[in-house]
Amino acid sequence: MALGLLATQGFLPLEVLQTVLVAGELALDGAIRPVGNAINIALAASENGYKSVLLPVDNAPEAAVVEGITVYTPRTLLEAVRHLAGVATLEAAQPVSLEPDEDTLLDLADIKAQASGKRALEIAIAGHHNLLFIGPPGSGKTMLARRASGLRPPLSRTEALETTRIHSAAGRMPKGLLRTAPFRAPHHTISDAGLIGGGSIPKPGEVSLAHHGILFLDEFPEFSRDALEALRQPLEDREVTISRARASVTFPAAFQLIAAMNPSPSGDWMDASSPAQRRYLAKLSGPLLDRIDLVVNVQKLTPDELTKAPEAEPSSIVRGRVVAARERMQGRQRMANAFLQGKALRQHAHLEVGPENFIRAAAKQLGLSGRGFDRVLRVARTIADLSGADKITEAHLAEAVSYRARDW
Repeated sequence: MALGLLATQGFLPLEVLQTVLVAGELALDGAIRPVGNAINIALAASENGYKSVLLPVDNAPEAAVVEGITVYTPRTLLEAVRHLAGVATLEAAQPVSLEPDEDTLLDLADIKAQASGKRALEIAIAGHHNLLFIGPPGSGKTMLARRASGLRPPLSRTEALETTRIHSAAGRMPKGLLRTAPFRAPHHTISDAGLIGGGSIPKPGEVSLAHHGILFLDEFPEFSRDALEALRQPLEDREVTISRARASVTFPAAFQLIAAMNPSPSGDWMDASSPAQRRYLAKLSGPLLDRIDLVVNVQKLTPDELTKAPEAEPSSIVRGRVVAARERMQGRQRMANAFLQGKALRQHAHLEVGPENFIRAAAKQLGLSGRGFDRVLRVARTIADLSGADKITEAHLAEAVSYRARDW
């Protein structure tokens, strides 16, 4: 507004404002304060034919990552006027890419034993499957979950742009392009709106801030029932729609759910038929659990297991297998697109007779729903990819089924 007024009064040529998009909050002393959504403003400018944008200095790192647009960052109104008038041209802001820092990632090698938990975590990360750890306090559930980020490859540029845009829309002001997959771990006291998104002017919640990353819910049954049930739709659709009187907004929510819980209110294993434990487990509905692909019991280690456990495999080795498995998945999908002209190919197509009979019998014994049946096959496909196998075998299916069986 200030620049427009100056242009109408002849202090600036009107034509200079026709090719530049300006955003910022003007303070009474002439300083320019940061605003939210800077990367989205820069993207809108690029898409609408603007040559440059003027944004506050604090917004420069995120806005400069947008290609095809030049970002200038005046600190004061006077600097903006001098730049537009051609008296003192500002330097263009340079893009910043926040690459993953290996030194800050927690390593699987820090965890002794717990082979079954590590194996399930590797499968989950490789195939983007949802995972639930169940075990007593101190068994290592949270330690395992927090090492998931170290098993993921860096975000692609497209994924990084989407993630950065969401964090900017939430008012978090990223300091560059976010190349590390998000790891969000909200406390169980979080509100429904905080988890799913909301507000009078809808903003992204934790499920969207975890887009292309991991949403870790510790003390899973302690979250409110409404909040947990609200997870069902974004888990299935990979997006969430927030409707308010002013607007209805859809945010991406392609997150991976990793959850952890004690087996009972006391924290120890109990008889599943006991009333206290049944009430505790009843906090998790069947439809929600049906969307969790792997359920793993994590046992508390004995002193002997803690002291005599062999040296564990580092995250870098496991990440190599995860990347190789994902490349096989992507290659299979590219072949499917070439042959089927864009039609999706089911990941578990063409089971041979033996594996097909096995999964039919297992599904009948476990009473799997259609969704559960499909997810078992997808987990088996991931296990096959991790082993380098082209076809799903009974061994792959047996391991996938073992993660589907529950004690309650």
